[in-house]
Amino acid sequence: MKTFLRVIIEFVFKIYYIIVHRMKVEGRENIPMDEPVIFCANHKSFLDPPLIKITAKRNMYFLAKIELAKNPILKFLGWVFEVMYVKNDEKDINAIKGSLKHLKKGDCIALFPEGTRNGLAKGEKVRDGAAFFAIRGGAKVVPIGISGKMKPFTKLTIRYGKPLDYSSYKKAEDDKKALEEVTEDLMKHILELVK
Repeated sequence: MKTFLRVIIEFVFKIYYIIVHRMKVEGRENIPMDEPVIFCANHKSFLDPPLIKITAKRNMYFLAKIELAKNPILKFLGWVFEVMYVKNDEKDINAIKGSLKHLKKGDCIALFPEGTRNGLAKGEKVRDGAAFFAIRGGAKVVPIGISGKMKPFTKLTIRYGKPLDYSSYKKAEDDKKALEEVTEDLMKHILELVK
């Protein structure tokens, strides 16, 4: 049942993005198709997750703040797409274990380092979750830049960058510094893709 709903909803979103936003996809060839991947993008809209899901063409598990589950529609979509909810104010052990488990199995996870929509513009501190999973999980990170306005009938472009390998940080002596360096480098690559 869930798989059937997922296919239908993905199809509807695809049509929506093609017609309403004249969706353009660049760099899809950069996505590894046979290994675990961490997808990381800038965050413009609550419609970013389905945009990534339908263009990456890989099964993935999104991490999202638990507050989104209060909205019935978003909660339903979270159920269909098996979203892993994260408690923002603390280190969510279940989300961490779940994400590392998916990566170990060869699956993909997706998250937004900004933590919230337009987080950088709002002055929010960039989260280091992606860096943590890249170092601990050993998976490559595919940076994503989403550009264009979310208004109807305006062009929207999603760009996939080349995979980033941060495995050399696994044996870093200073964990905090390693997380900061990886997060900074990752955000630099994401912002370069937002033209």
